[in-house]
Parts: sequence; structure tokens; C-alpha cells
Amino acid sequence: MEKEKGIFKNQLLAGQAAIFMCAVLWSSSGLFIKLVDWHPALITGSRSVLSVFTLLFLRRFIEPVRKPGNTLALLASGFWYGITMILFVFANKLTTSANVILLQYTSPIWAALLGWFMLKEKPHWEHYAALLFIGPGMFLILSGGLASGGMKGDIIAIISGLTFGINSVVLRKHKDTNSLDIMIGSHLVCVLFSIPFFFLYPPQLSVGSILSIVYMGIFQLGLACGLFVYGLKRITAVQSMLIVAIEPVLNPLWVLLILGERPANLAIAGGCFILAAVICSSLITNKRAAKLAASCQQ
Repeated sequence: MEKEKGIFKNQLLAGQAAIFMCAVLWSSSGLFIKLVDWHPALITGSRSVLSVFTLLFLRRFIEPVRKPGNTLALLASGFWYGITMILFVFANKLTTSANVILLQYTSPIWAALLGWFMLKEKPHWEHYAALLFIGPGMFLILSGGLASGGMKGDIIAIISGLTFGINSVVLRKHKDTNSLDIMIGSHLVCVLFSIPFFFLYPPQLSVGSILSIVYMGIFQLGLACGLFVYGLKRITAVQSMLIVAIEPVLNPLWVLLILGERPANLAIAGGCFILAAVICSSLITNKRAAKLAASCQQ
């Protein structure tokens, strides 16, 4: 029994460490997107090419081939996550990194509401309560974007949060599909989208831009996705949600320290509303699920 407890504890710590490292890697996206002076579509496609090869390499260690994946799920979920990544890069070029990541972080609430229509999973009171906090939070962030001329980027960021929420629902609907296959499909969507832009806006190559793309493709996206899938196999969804919450905190911090891009006070206040709403809602939902599981075992 003690040996089993030790194994479980080690697996738990490994899962938590993997999600933490994933969040740190994800948080650097805003900084490196701004460091590359290319058209957003070129950044999206270039880093995704490298991510595909990275995930194919990691697949044999994290999710070895067991059976053919659900092609429909791969294409559907890959499409929505691919669109999310495309919108995220475009938004980062049009507004502050803080605005983008905080507005995209509304995705768990969109997923809860969209699950009602797509999976017939009725939202609970905490999801509606979260919206009451997210609404003012989004208003404050958008007000800051309007003042700084970044309103277009803010709107794109909101849409990316919505598409990220749709992706979560589709993943849940096809939960038996190999997760890394979904990630690979999403990056292929980004690559296909970007191809015409390489002819329209040829990139100006430099050592800095190439190194930034290599870092984003292999580490910030590829390795991070592998760590996320590895971690989710060892800890609960709500634990991962709470750990990943460091991403919207670190993302604007790196940009501030390296590039001096300071979020507006309204954006910081709005972000506090959104983070508090999402985290509290997740904790309440998890507590209800735990009680339901306990009652079913009795």
C-alpha cells in the first residue's frame, strides 16, 4: 500500500511539474511573436511546421499508437485550435500581449456555455455567475484597447477565446481520440493557411527571427503541448486549470521586462475580474463533480 501511495504521489508531482513547465513555455508566446517582424500568418505557419515534427517525435513517448484515431474529431478539433492559434498571433500584432491572453482566458466559460448547445450539458449557476464578472472584465480591457488604438486586436482576442472554447467542447465530445493527433492536425491547419502569405509577404530573414521561430515551434508550442498532454494524464482538469492560470500573469510580464510594453491599468483590473471568475467557477464545478463521484461509489 505504501509503495502504491509513493507511486501515486510521484505521478502527481510529475503531472503538476509538466503542467507548470507547459504554462511557462506558453507564457513566452506574446514576447517572441512581437520579436519577429513578419506578417502574422508567416509566424503562425513557420512555427507550426516545426511543432508538427516535434509532436510526431513526442507522440511515441507520450501517446504511442494504439489504434487509428477518429479522423472526424482530428479534423474538427484541429480546425478550431488551429484557428485559435492563427487569431492569437494576429491579435498580438494589433494590441498588447496582456489584453490578448486575458481575453482569450475567458475560453473555459465559453466552453461551459457552448457545451449546453453542442453536448446538452447544462451550465450550472457558477458559470452564469462567472459571466457576471467576465463581462465587466472584458469591458475594462476593451476600454483600455480603445484608448490605445488596439480595439481591433482586442476583438480578435475575444474571438480566439470563443474558438478555443469550441475546441474544448469538440475535444470533450471525442475524448477517446489521441490528443496529440488533434494537436498535430491543428498545426497542419495553420501551415495550410499560411502558404499563400509566403508568396504575398516574403519574410525578411535574420538570425533573431529564425531563432525566435525555432524556439516557438519546438519549445513554446511543440514541447509545451506534449507536456500538457502528459500532465493531464496524471492530474485532474481543475488542477491543470489552476496551474495554467500563471500563463496570463507571466505573458505580459515577459513583454514588460524585455520590450517595456506596459498593460493599461484598466486591462490589469479587467484581468483580475476574469481570472477570479474562471478560477472560482472551476473550483466550484470540481467540488460538485467530486461529490457526485463520491455518491455514485456509495
